[in-house]
Amino acid sequence: MARNKLTQEQIQTALDELPGWEVKEGKLHKTFKFETFAQAIGWMVSVAIHADKMDHHPDWANAYNRVMVDLSTHDMDDAISSFDVNLARQMEKLAGQG
Repeated sequence: MARNKLTQEQIQTALDELPGWEVKEGKLHKTFKFETFAQAIGWMVSVAIHADKMDHHPDWANAYNRVMVDLSTHDMDDAISSFDVNLARQMEKLAGQG
């Protein structure tokens, strides 16, 4: 899968399809909220398996039932790329929100 840096227009189009996502400090950002800590960690494990297959890894943090996610493409000077949008879509699916 090719990694393509996205234009501002392409980023906005992607955001229109990704509820709750925004650009924050130049990265795609969302805070996911789950019912329990175990659900949050389980989701993170599921995402990690998918991210490894993509060779594209999120910057994220967990606080009890919340997971704060930032996505950018490190080998493209932390720009937002098609890889970030694809991983965000997969995160939504795994969270049951997409």
